[in-house]
Amino acid sequence: MLHQRTSSHAPEAPPLGIGYYTVPEAARLLRMPARNINRWLGGYSFKSGGKPGQMPPLWTPELPVTEDDRLELGFRDLIELRFVNAFVKEGLDLRVIRSCLDYARKCVQDDRPFSTPRFRTDGRTIFLESLKASEASEFLDLKQGQYVIKAVMERTFRDLDIDDDVVARWRPFHGKDSIVIDPQRAFGQPIAADYGVSTIALAEAVKAEGSVDRVARLYEVAPSVVRGAVKFEESLLAA
Repeated sequence: MLHQRTSSHAPEAPPLGIGYYTVPEAARLLRMPARNINRWLGGYSFKSGGKPGQMPPLWTPELPVTEDDRLELGFRDLIELRFVNAFVKEGLDLRVIRSCLDYARKCVQDDRPFSTPRFRTDGRTIFLESLKASEASEFLDLKQGQYVIKAVMERTFRDLDIDDDVVARWRPFHGKDSIVIDPQRAFGQPIAADYGVSTIALAEAVKAEGSVDRVARLYEVAPSVVRGAVKFEESLLAA
């Protein structure tokens, strides 16, 4: 059961610099099922041996749950989810990931440890130490696990920029600098980096106008920027 906000006032605008994503928006950017995000960050009920149980969230999102029980996520939630999803896709059991998260929080002293430079340098060690300190080792072949953990970390950090000891930006289109997701700009929505225009606005304008050059003139951006935005948005649809 998700926690509800007690205020009866209209929802406030999201705080600046944190980023803002609904679950469907996050699922689109991460190319993953929205159901997984709701389960991982909202928790869920289950039955085992006929007995009811409750699985707690992996962590509490940066933004409060809405009055109608909808999750809202910040930028660092997005990056943490990206790591969790990558580990799951490589076959790591969620119990292993949960154990690592709990241990990493203590080592890194951050509630979202995957999006820190300390995890970038010591993540594999943290993973393996967490297994030794828990019962989760039974769910992971350590030799294969070490390879998977290293591969995911190297691949996932490759298109992330780190400032002030946390992940500050994500370059989501093949790591190119032309498109960024930056919580300090446009509430963390994907934008053309040099112009600040959202990629979805450019892509939808091309559909409406039927011309890249016309949209480039309307938004006062280079045609190559418009084409890049269209390709990026198409890649999200194709995922």
